[in-house]
Amino acid sequence: MKRRLAALTLAAALLATAATAAPAYDLIIRGGRIYDGSGGAPVRGDVAIKGERIVYVGPHAPGAARKTVDANGKAVAPGFINMLSWSNDSLMVDGRGLSELKQGITLEVMGEGDSMGPLTPRMKALAVQRMGDIKYPIGWTSLDEYLRGLQARGVSMNVASFVGAATVRIAVLGEDDVDPTPGQLRAMRALVVTTMEDGAMGVGSSIIYAPGSYAETDELTALVTEAGRCGGFYISHMRSEGDRLIEAIDELIAISKRSGAPAEIYHLKAAGRANWGKLDTALAHIEAARAAGQRITADMYTYPAGSTGLDAAMPTWVQAGGVETWIGRLKDPATRARVIGEMRDDRAGFENLMHHAGAEGTLLVGFRNPKLKPLTGKTLAQVAKARGESPEDTAIDLVIEDGSRVQVVYFLMSDENVARETALPWMSFGSDAEGQAPEGPFLLSSTHPRAYGNVARLLAKYVRDEQRLTLAEAVRKLSALPAHNLGLHDRGMLQAGDYADVVVFDPATVQDHATFEKPQQFATGVSEVVVNGQLALEYGEATTARPGQVVRGRGWTGWKDGGCRKSAGNWSW
Repeated sequence: MKRRLAALTLAAALLATAATAAPAYDLIIRGGRIYDGSGGAPVRGDVAIKGERIVYVGPHAPGAARKTVDANGKAVAPGFINMLSWSNDSLMVDGRGLSELKQGITLEVMGEGDSMGPLTPRMKALAVQRMGDIKYPIGWTSLDEYLRGLQARGVSMNVASFVGAATVRIAVLGEDDVDPTPGQLRAMRALVVTTMEDGAMGVGSSIIYAPGSYAETDELTALVTEAGRCGGFYISHMRSEGDRLIEAIDELIAISKRSGAPAEIYHLKAAGRANWGKLDTALAHIEAARAAGQRITADMYTYPAGSTGLDAAMPTWVQAGGVETWIGRLKDPATRARVIGEMRDDRAGFENLMHHAGAEGTLLVGFRNPKLKPLTGKTLAQVAKARGESPEDTAIDLVIEDGSRVQVVYFLMSDENVARETALPWMSFGSDAEGQAPEGPFLLSSTHPRAYGNVARLLAKYVRDEQRLTLAEAVRKLSALPAHNLGLHDRGMLQAGDYADVVVFDPATVQDHATFEKPQQFATGVSEVVVNGQLALEYGEATTARPGQVVRGRGWTGWKDGGCRKSAGNWSW
């Protein structure tokens, strides 16, 4: 009897211990089809997470978790990476980034030509003066301070940035069309090194726009050389995507070769009907460089239209000195006449997107001036007709009246070219838009549908409906490929030890709903998004968690053996 009582007592104690023992995991995603990011076939199983990291990926995670997500019938993939985000401003007022989060984005990579640091006092003052619908104070100077500030405020997704080549140029040279002296170039190179050691991913350029367009190849090569020896790379909105597309690709390849840094083309396209046939030649030049051992990649958005400003319809010489100087020049009749003449000249030496899109294919989507906001959603042709002016005169007047570049959508690309590019093995994806929501200040202007649907459109239209690429390959190009290009060795895959950035979605129902007429509509089909081990999206809705972190490049001094001076030349790709 005593033995039986002792046994019962021991059993009760063991049961009590088991009941009070901490679960093995914080989160288990059970029973989904796991696409690990490698591009291989999916396997059914579980993903187990403890803290910020994945600890198990396999057929059945042993043990229990504090929380379980049922992924039966759904795909489980590494979090998606947006290689071209313009959430710089939007995350300052809404850290959720809902239009991106609801598509499974877990990392926003910023810095196309312009970055949020390094800033001089004058740059800060001008930035505040030029703000549109979204307004906020600028209390930082370095890119590092900005990124750390975002994390401290609370963001749903991880954030990273390149250092903008134009930002570095403005910090040293201002916004004029001038070449740097040797001393000024040394100062620019030093800023790149400092910002790389702060964690920048590399140097980003956007060289159809002033003042970035004033940088010559040697200047860009010098800056990229510093990024390359810090473990970073070069990413560029090239000097042309239309009439001089091939020459622009050759320049990017040359900068990469001379600097020793890998390079990526932002939003690869052949812009303008007259240039659609150049895609074969463009791809051949890229493939030749890759075959010769250079690492040249690209990213894209999944739409036949781009979005930028009316500055991309005017020569860059008139824009020297900044927006205010540009507008002042446009008010001079002689200068205005010269600008209009060049806007109508199809041989002019600047990237004229309005020439390729036509006034009918130029959609007005963003104004600063409240009096002009009723024009939102109209084409430039419609406004020109109503005003009894030429499209060129109207474009100039709108810039003057708005005091800004005016945000527009240009219809430029061939649908077939876009579809074909989605399947390129070295192609990743970037929205070229901000993460936003159809509320608050975001309703004061329109936007491009890519802000709400870029990834969902890929998965729905090009994977499921048109079968241009497999789902496994699409996941690889949304996760592991961009993570590798960024030099991130613990993100982009579902494997034990990596950061737990995970997306759960239904391949059969994932869908974009944003259109050019009504762009501010959320995508559907993504149910859960995990960022650094925490559910940022659950049952399709944002949680209160803001687990996003700053993701830094390989030159960051915080890494073991990090720092540009310490590890120069020791990086392997």
